[in-house]
Amino acid sequence: MFYQLIEQLRIDTLQQSLPLFGAELTLVVAIVLILLCRMLPVLEKVDSVWLGIVGVIAALIALRPFQPWSIGADGPVAIAMGQLQPTETFTGMLTHDGFAIAIKAILLFFLLLFFLLTKITKLSSRFDSADFVVLALGSILGMFVMSSANHMLMIFMGVEMASVPSYALVALQRRNKKGSEGALKYAVFGAGAAGVMLYGVSLLCGVLNSAHLPTMATRLSELFASEPSGSEVLVLALGGLMLGVGLSFKLSAFPFHFWCPDVFEGASAEVDAFLSIASKTAALALLVRVAVGFTTLPAEPAQVARATPPTIEQVAFVDAEAAPEKALQSSDPLAPARKFVVLLIGVVAVVTCTFGNLAAYAQTNVKRLLAYSTIAHAGYMMMAVPAAIAVAEVDKNSARQAIAYLALYAVIYLFMNLGAFAAIAFVREAVGSEEIKDYAGMLKRGPTLAICLTLILVSLIGLPPLAGFIGKFAIFAAIAQAWNLTSSPFLMFLLIAGGLNTAISLFYYLRIAKVMTIDSESDDTAPMQRPIGIIQNGYLVLVTAPLVLLLFNWDFLNAWLLEAVSHIIT
Repeated sequence: MFYQLIEQLRIDTLQQSLPLFGAELTLVVAIVLILLCRMLPVLEKVDSVWLGIVGVIAALIALRPFQPWSIGADGPVAIAMGQLQPTETFTGMLTHDGFAIAIKAILLFFLLLFFLLTKITKLSSRFDSADFVVLALGSILGMFVMSSANHMLMIFMGVEMASVPSYALVALQRRNKKGSEGALKYAVFGAGAAGVMLYGVSLLCGVLNSAHLPTMATRLSELFASEPSGSEVLVLALGGLMLGVGLSFKLSAFPFHFWCPDVFEGASAEVDAFLSIASKTAALALLVRVAVGFTTLPAEPAQVARATPPTIEQVAFVDAEAAPEKALQSSDPLAPARKFVVLLIGVVAVVTCTFGNLAAYAQTNVKRLLAYSTIAHAGYMMMAVPAAIAVAEVDKNSARQAIAYLALYAVIYLFMNLGAFAAIAFVREAVGSEEIKDYAGMLKRGPTLAICLTLILVSLIGLPPLAGFIGKFAIFAAIAQAWNLTSSPFLMFLLIAGGLNTAISLFYYLRIAKVMTIDSESDDTAPMQRPIGIIQNGYLVLVTAPLVLLLFNWDFLNAWLLEAVSHIIT
């Protein structure tokens, strides 16, 4: 039996898991090569950022987001995204499906633009470029694990693999006291959140006697079907809350957001873009994995057999009055878990976006303002998860649509926040200030930057005709669809809260636009030390253009994402 297990493990690893792990292996190879170049005197002068860009492109090729492939009996077989069946890899620790491929593609595309930004601002040259690139690649590798986690151990490892390099990225500015303070707060909060999350994982695994997400869902349904005791329900709820602490920390969701403003103010604008986009995207993907994993049963042949109608002989022995109640209980055994998840994530989402929008009003530093903006947008995007979970048992297509809309918002958010922080970085280089008052007269001093940043801010509000309207409207449409199918008053509350918060955000976003376009320079305004160059303006136009063009044709992106999530809820 021992040799059979070893042989089975070898076959699973070499023939099934590793071929589907190509993008991660490519990033690992890139990291090793960059470190080797640093060690060898002959290759020490090679720019690590360009090596990182080559590694990202190679990882995208290995990922093949528009034509993924699986392993068949005769070897690799190219198939369409919608036909890609979810495949558990490494004995069920990870899962390979269209959703994971889509999230990884978004992260790699962002990393490519991020490395280009650091080359333009010469951020990497101020630090050890090898360290900077390796930390970014290592953090993305952890986010890959988060997006495809199928096991509690992988959830914890993915969060830590993504978080620890992020602490170091914030602390790379050694002579910046605010940066060092922010990195210390980030690390302390991260360690505390990780400890709480790990304890919650131990509670869940102890009660359900498994750490494999599909198995845990099956055990949870069996537990609810057998009328669990009050202590078991209490331990499960406590474990779920503790697990949510770790996820809330990565999302900078209320009340685990305290690190975010200080970290964003202390770190460079480029690193802020990395934290606000890559970390949010991976954390949202993990939130979807956990929420769906605990509220839906895996599609197994045994489950299909259990779902077949009973025979006439079986029905004859069932009391006629008790039959409907028993059938209802057996048809939806995970209803208590679903209600708990919907209520928990929904409440956190509403409080998070409300707090982020209200706290942004008093900010005078543009990076702190955008830090609270990222908190608010995390709340908006989280709203799609309770909508998907609430409607999953009624209409699976609507649930998949809600998750696809969440991914669509993440893509649009990539361009919005990357453009905003790129503009801040360029103004920092030209003016030497990150205070909002020093953006006065920017329409005359840097017209291209002022126009692009104004468009980005309007898109962040969610106003037409920019792509931010598409993302936010898609999230609200998913909530409205779920409310229409379930008639849940809580979902209507989510919809109203999202609309009110959008109106609230109008004021502080437009305040920056007003300072740039209407206010004139004064004696207190920091002077322009150097002009904003053609390359900087070109990068801003490149990042801002999708926000304008996507409104005319965004269906191709929505169709790709719908195809990617076609098997996430079965």
